[in-house]
Amino acid sequence: MTHNIDSAAVRQLVLEFYDAVRQDPLLQPIFVGAIGDNWQPHLERMVSFWSTVMLGTHEFQGNVFDKHMTLTGITPEHFHHWLALFEQTADRLLANETATEIKLVAHRIAASLQLGFSYSLPTH
Repeated sequence: MTHNIDSAAVRQLVLEFYDAVRQDPLLQPIFVGAIGDNWQPHLERMVSFWSTVMLGTHEFQGNVFDKHMTLTGITPEHFHHWLALFEQTADRLLANETATEIKLVAHRIAASLQLGFSYSLPTH
């Protein structure tokens, strides 16, 4: 947990990052397929998630891994692109040390999810 970020900065990061996702030709179809046009609940969950991860608020309840394993068509390119957009947003909005910390966390989360997709077995 970092003490160099507050809830307002987390919210701004999440909102600006997902604005970029919604305009991204590679990522936007994945998100539209998963959440449609109903972005507000997803944005609030992501603010809660990142607040829990970075601030220790314990606001987020849910299983990130299982939720993402239901998605189809996810490739390593999606992960690389998601991380690049996230890093750009963090670097633009946060102080260097804080941006580095949150990017490390994002890489760990992405690695865990990507590993899950790599070993997911098709259901019959």
